Amino acid sequence: MDTTEIAAPSRPLIAFGPVPSRRLGRSIGINHIPPKTCSYACVYCQVGYTSRMRTARRAFYAEDDIVADVERKLTDAQAAGETVDYLTFVPDGEPTLDVGLGRVIERLKPLGVKIAVISNGSLLWRADVREALAGADWVSVKVDAMRPDVWRRINRPHRSLWLSIVLEGLLTFAEAYRGELATETMLVRGVNDDAAHLTDVASFLAQLQPAKAYLAVPTRPPAEPWAEPPPEAVINQAFQLLRARLEHVELLIGYEGNAFASTGNLADDLLSITAVHPMREDAVQELLARSGAEMSVVQALIAGGHLVETTYDGRKFYARKLKGVSVHG
Repeated sequence: MDTTEIAAPSRPLIAFGPVPSRRLGRSIGINHIPPKTCSYACVYCQVGYTSRMRTARRAFYAEDDIVADVERKLTDAQAAGETVDYLTFVPDGEPTLDVGLGRVIERLKPLGVKIAVISNGSLLWRADVREALAGADWVSVKVDAMRPDVWRRINRPHRSLWLSIVLEGLLTFAEAYRGELATETMLVRGVNDDAAHLTDVASFLAQLQPAKAYLAVPTRPPAEPWAEPPPEAVINQAFQLLRARLEHVELLIGYEGNAFASTGNLADDLLSITAVHPMREDAVQELLARSGAEMSVVQALIAGGHLVETTYDGRKFYARKLKGVSVHG
């Protein structure tokens, strides 16, 4: 293989994986939103800065193309003997901005794999968004803040959004949703990790009654270098505060493992996975070893401007180089 001639794929890399998920086992990701189109600009986002802030829904890719790419990736994974537990909408932005999300979910159901959507929850005040997510088997929503000042500092929402309306939308969705609802609260040192605020978060989650409430900390390079995890004692305090009000609380503070898989073109796999899931150096090395390739593949992608190397918390990561998006180490 002549690694000096690796080029960026000509088609959008919509489906990727399977990748290991700390919540969903082995998941094929669906990246159906162009980078970085979102209603939030979270300081801890692993994809980088939000370059396209929006709340208006629209079509980004043809629904036929999304479905076909997921079917192709699932077929490749199954042919390679890979286990796939979920098809997960986890794009380079907010998944509910795609006006065709509900229709695509319905078209993927015959594949016989559970469908998950990881959303920031900011648009659930809209009936059409709640309807779109109703067909998913598992939905995760973000609950980082209960106070407007904290919310604007950590999630940096679109100027048209109001926290009270966002929270009301979450409650309305939770009341009607028949799938498995999860919440994720990302803790950032000195922003949303004080006991009084976390007590308010716990009280709201008690109203929401998710099947599971996750507490997370930044484990990959964030949009803002100052977005750091709180100390272990603070994380434990947060867990205890939520556990006092909720039965099922889990921490997402560990590494999810290196069970990435190659199902075809190695360069495509690296670029599609790292577009939404920066890979630790040891995970990249294991993927290369299983594919019978060497680090020269990665070096060629870096030299070609398709992949970037960065460090976080003393570890080396590789991330997709995305136009208009900065990745900090």
